[in-house]
Amino acid sequence: MDFSLLYYGAQWLAGLIAFVTIWGWLPLDHWWVRGVDFPRIQIMILGIIAWIGMVAFGSEWQLGQWLLFGLLSIALAFQLRMVLPYTMLWKKEVLNAKDKPDVHEYQLKIMVSNVLTTNDDTYKLVELVQQKQPDILITLESDEKWEQALNQVELDYPYTVKVPLDNLYGMHLYSKLELIDPEIKYLIIDDIPSIHTQMRLQGGQVIWLYCLHPMPPSPTEADKSTTRDAELLMVGKHIKDHKQTAILAGDLNDVAWSKTTRRFQRISGLLDPRIGRHFINTFHANYPFLRWALDHIFHSPCFTVVDIKRLPSIGSDHFPVMTTLQYEPEKEVKQEENAPTAQAEDFKETENKIKAGKKEGSKLSQEHAEAQNNSDSE
Repeated sequence: MDFSLLYYGAQWLAGLIAFVTIWGWLPLDHWWVRGVDFPRIQIMILGIIAWIGMVAFGSEWQLGQWLLFGLLSIALAFQLRMVLPYTMLWKKEVLNAKDKPDVHEYQLKIMVSNVLTTNDDTYKLVELVQQKQPDILITLESDEKWEQALNQVELDYPYTVKVPLDNLYGMHLYSKLELIDPEIKYLIIDDIPSIHTQMRLQGGQVIWLYCLHPMPPSPTEADKSTTRDAELLMVGKHIKDHKQTAILAGDLNDVAWSKTTRRFQRISGLLDPRIGRHFINTFHANYPFLRWALDHIFHSPCFTVVDIKRLPSIGSDHFPVMTTLQYEPEKEVKQEENAPTAQAEDFKETENKIKAGKKEGSKLSQEHAEAQNNSDSE
């Protein structure tokens, strides 16, 4: 049997994987570079197929084939290094919660759901919330329609922050726990909100909660990732500078293994409960092979993990995700050892990125305002 076509196919795929990996190393914020950060699982799988194909179907290799195989092996090793921490093959960054009496005083259930503004299946989220009863519900892309639908659950959630918008960046926060001085802030772009609030846990401890949904780099939204990166790093720096016990959650329009998100962890000192456990791939709900994690939660080392899982579809392009944390301050010192440490370069790059993000954000804010004025005048 002639395997030459399979071998040529494996070489072509190997070249593609090597090119895409090297392309992603370019130090540029443009969407056509940063977009490579997202499908690393898919790139890894295709890289493994190409690697096996070259080994299985190759016979007499010349220098070109050896060089290609070497580049593929380096690319595959890099992709594996990015992806493997989010599997059980890696050491857990956050410890499992231990059994405690009166655990309700220490546990906190947070549901994050990008609802998709155009999704009319509002009842699915309402039913899911009524079934799962999270302590905190954060919705993204929620407008007036979604706000009205979620009125049905408000009896269970006496504390709310509502930012209904029809620009895909509406945001709502529903809480069973007391919210202290909640604020709606527009950190980088004038029409993209974030929610910043203190929150009192059942046991009386007061912590900070940050809800974010920055603009993604894409051909239809932001040309660059600069504003997204700046918003995340700005909040991370604020958490660290003020020594806050904090949880940050939302649709960050970024993946956990990106350069920016990893730098955010180093700057903020917050932990990622997915490391050492499993992927929580929330987007795209309709395409099983094209999925990655866009909806995140990060927290201070005084929390351990009870559970983190993806929930059933609500008709959105994102799956909801539910994370149950447990307040265990006695584990803080031990878990701080697992936290990534910031270097001098991280602080320098963070300042540069925030400065560039504010500049780019002003430009985008002006463009959005002009577009809105033109739309109003038509």
